[in-house]
Amino acid sequence: MAQLELTALRPWDDFFPGSERFSKPDFNDLAKWNNRVINNLLYYQTNYIAMAIVVFLLVGFLNPVGMFMGMAVVAAVFLGSVWAGENKAVIKTFKKQNPAAFVAAIMLVSYMLMSLVGGVMVFMSGITFPLALMLAHASFRLRNMKNKLENRMEVVGLKRSPMGLLLEALGQQEENLQKMQNFLEAKMKE
Repeated sequence: MAQLELTALRPWDDFFPGSERFSKPDFNDLAKWNNRVINNLLYYQTNYIAMAIVVFLLVGFLNPVGMFMGMAVVAAVFLGSVWAGENKAVIKTFKKQNPAAFVAAIMLVSYMLMSLVGGVMVFMSGITFPLALMLAHASFRLRNMKNKLENRMEVVGLKRSPMGLLLEALGQQEENLQKMQNFLEAKMKE
């Protein structure tokens, strides 16, 4: 297994080029849209982390206690969901059959817990806003050849990254891995 490494910070003109490298995703083909998002999350992960840190620090500077509370709640819900997804058959099945709904459920539970303890606006602005920016960029950014090549290396296992591990824990890469394994097996038989 490959060693865990963070991808390179992509230059600004690659991360946010002119409008010709952005297009509206096909909302009717959810599998294709999901594939675009996952691949862009993997390729631009360092840029997304940097963007999230900037927003996180700005909001954290304005309300440090609320931000810490938000971090603790989201971390607890995430860790609890990963544990339940691995140890409870019903949740594991749901996670495998509905990966996007599983992620949405994590966010919803985090939001509900934050509303119970207060600080919903800190949660919304400090944690959800960077996630929304990432999802918007990953949804509209078209992939290039370098993006596709590097993502194949991640899927095959030649390269491991923090975003790859996160997506795997959320059940978002199992389908891509299975497709790649089937493709390789078919090529080996030829």
